[in-house]
Amino acid sequence: ATLHASARGERSRGHRAAPAALGDYLRPSRARPAAGQRGHAAGRFVLVLGIGRAGILDCQKALNENGNDVDKSIDYLRQKGLAAAAKKAGRETNQGLVHAYIHMGGKIGVLIEVNCETDFVARNEEFKSFVNDLALQVAAGKPSFVKREDVPADVAEKEKAIYEGQAREMGKPPAAWSKIVEGKLEKFYQESCLLEQSFIKDPTVTIKDLLAQKISKIGENMNVSRFTRYQLGEA
Repeated sequence: ATLHASARGERSRGHRAAPAALGDYLRPSRARPAAGQRGHAAGRFVLVLGIGRAGILDCQKALNENGNDVDKSIDYLRQKGLAAAAKKAGRETNQGLVHAYIHMGGKIGVLIEVNCETDFVARNEEFKSFVNDLALQVAAGKPSFVKREDVPADVAEKEKAIYEGQAREMGKPPAAWSKIVEGKLEKFYQESCLLEQSFIKDPTVTIKDLLAQKISKIGENMNVSRFTRYQLGEA
C-alpha cells in the first residue's frame, strides 16, 4: 500500500501546488448560475467535467443530443455510465488495490480495498487515483458502511424507532410518522454509507455514480470491498 501524506497536488507553472486539506472539500459548494448566466455551453461543460469522468467525444455527443443544455448533458452521461456499469456488474473482481491514506499530521488514516477484474487495471494510474479519492472520501465523510445493504437490520430498526419517537415528541400526527421516518432514514443512509455520499470533490455526484462512471470509462467491473477509518484518540 502506498502512503500519502496529502491529496495529490496539481502542477502549475512547473511547480507543485500546495496539497489540498480535508477542510477544502468540506466547504459548501457554490450554487450553479442560472441558465442565462452560464455563457458558452461547451466551455461550461468542459469545466463541469474537468475531473475527467467523460471523454471529449462523449461530451460533444451529449451536448449535440441535448441541445447544448449543460444539465441535461450531464444527466445523459450519468445514465450512460450507469447502463454500462450494469452490463459489467456480474464480472468477477479478483484484482485491485489495498490502499493506505494518511492525512497530513498523522491524525487520520484510512485503509481501503477496491477491486477490479485485472492486474493491468490495478496498475493503471487512473484507477490508483480513483482509489485515493475514495480513501480521501472516507477520511472526510466518515462513513460507517460501504453500501446501504451492509447496514445491519437491527441498526436500521433502531434508527427508525428513534425517528418515530422524534416525530411523536414534535407533535406530528401519527399519519405523518411513516413519511418522516422514511425521509430521515434516507438521510441516514446518505451520511453513513460510502456509496450514497456526495463526492467531496464534486457534490453534484454520488460515489455510486462516480464508481459507475469509472467502470464505463475504464471498461472493467469494480467494487469497493471494505475500508477502515482511524482517527487519533478514537477507539
